[in-house]
This record gives sequence, structure tokens and C-alpha cells, in this order.
Amino acid sequence: MYAITIPEPGGPEALVWAEVPDPVPAEGEVLVDVVASAVNRADLLQRQGFYDPPPGSSPYPGLECAGRVAALGPGTETSGWSVGDEVCALLAGGGYAEKVAVPVGQLLPVPDGMDLATAAALPEVTCTVWSNVFMIAHLRPGELLLAHGGASGIGTMAIQLAKSVGARVAVTAGGPEKLARCEELGADILIDYREQDFVEELRKATDGAGADVILDIVGAKYLDRNVRALAVNGRLAVIGLQGGVKGELNLAALLGKRAAVTATSLRGRPLGEKASIVAAVREHVWPLVGAGQVRPVVDRTFPMTDAAEAHAALEAGDHVGKILLLRS
Repeated sequence: MYAITIPEPGGPEALVWAEVPDPVPAEGEVLVDVVASAVNRADLLQRQGFYDPPPGSSPYPGLECAGRVAALGPGTETSGWSVGDEVCALLAGGGYAEKVAVPVGQLLPVPDGMDLATAAALPEVTCTVWSNVFMIAHLRPGELLLAHGGASGIGTMAIQLAKSVGARVAVTAGGPEKLARCEELGADILIDYREQDFVEELRKATDGAGADVILDIVGAKYLDRNVRALAVNGRLAVIGLQGGVKGELNLAALLGKRAAVTATSLRGRPLGEKASIVAAVREHVWPLVGAGQVRPVVDRTFPMTDAAEAHAALEAGDHVGKILLLRS
């Protein structure tokens, strides 16, 4: 088969479409013919040499895909999946390829009424948001979620899922155009991080109460301000480190608010944990997608062979939602 490879770490030009050995499904895996994948920040880090795949997983980038089941591996004959089924999948790697072997617990059916390629935009964002905002931080109806990077793939999904359970949503984003898109998706409080201090804006909008849950992709740069922005009994979920890895945490402020800080990644979790998250997403999120209440936001698509251009587009930062790679 062909796949996007990374012979040497570097810029987008480091991505090379090359012939590689076909994957062979191991125990508990199925083989999927890939129709589309999506570009995630983790793929950029892997390309730069900063985020190696977990041991035993595909060396090629791509944390999600959509396609058709091509073969059932050992131990999956009674899994309920059949050759030819249209699926999307959460991956530890390998989505930028013609074929990928997927643990059976990480497969999802394509939602009713959705085309196969668009479904590639769903697995990573739905699993990340549901696991962090709902399974860990336990966002409840009537509470306020602050989503940093509201116009990102994660942010656009967080807005919709929070609104679907009756929560209010505040977002940070860069510029009025992105904030307008967030508002269209249901965001209630719009903060331009380039021009405004999100702590002060949130205090004004909530009469000083703050956010019950904060979903943070920035990390160290926002740590102190995130704690100050939390409500009493608030929960901060850190899922990204775009603003650095080391910050100072004011424990007195955290104690005073009886607040909690969690930090998680999805890619390196054990298979059983991923399967539990995928099952929860299928139970709670897939009905919302099928009913049209929640949808993936796709900014643009590229041929998979042009993955370098797609990476450059993500790095430019002018997108809203997801960037997809399509098999020609």
C-alpha cells in the first residue's frame, strides 16, 4: 500500500507519500480500507519529531479515519462487524494511508445520513471532548463551559455537545470571524484572546462566578489564569500544551475554590480505556449526530497525497473546525 511517511523530522515538506508494507491485523483488530483521514495537532508534533507513536502502533501519522472493513482479524469474527461495513475509527496512528489495522473496540459506525468521508472528522474530537468534559469533568446542565480554541475541531465539537446537555458555553478565539462561527454553533460568551483578557471578560459575563469547567489546549501559559477563571468547585481539564509544559500553580487559589485540575491524552491510553470511551461516544454522542443536533465542522479537504499542504494550512491557523485528507 501507500502511506504518508516521515523519513526525517521537519516541516510539512518532510511528509512523503511512499510505498510501504500492508498492515496485517493482529488479534482483536480489523483491517480498514481508508477513504479519508483528518489532520490533528498531534500529527504536526509527530512530523516535527516531538510525539512518537505508542509502542506497537503504526509509524505513520493519522489519529482517525473513515473507510470500509476489508478483513476481520483473529478474534473479531463475532464482534458484530462484517467485511464491507462503513466505519470510522479512533487510531493511535496510521490514518494517512490506504489501509490501517484498527482495534475492534475503536470502531464506530458511520452516523445515519452522513457521507463516509465526513465521518473521518468525528472520532478524535468526539472522544476527546466526551471523555474530558463529561466523563472526567462531569459538565452538568446549567453549568458554564469555557472552551479555549473555540474555532478548532475540538472547540467546535465542545460547543455543540455542551449545548446539547443544557450547559452554557464561553469560548476564546482569535478574531471576530472565528467568534462569529462559534456563536453560530451556540456559544454564549465570545472572547477574543488577541484583544481581551479572558479572566476579566468571564468575570463580567458571570457576575464574578467564573466557569464550572474549562477545556484547555494551551497548557502552561494559561494555567494561572485558568485557575483564576474557575468557579467554586470548578474543574480544569488540560488536553494540550501549545503554550508550554511548565507553569506555576497557586495551590491556595485551588484550595480556596475546592477546584480540580486534570490532564489527559487520548493516544497513549490502554486499549480497554479507549474502547470504553468509544462505547460511551457511540451511546451518547452518535444519536445527537444522527438527529442533526451535533455535526462535524469541516473547513476544507485535501488529497491525502497533499498532506504537506494540509499541515501548512493547519499551522497557518486560519481554519475553523477540521481539515480532512481524502483518498483519490
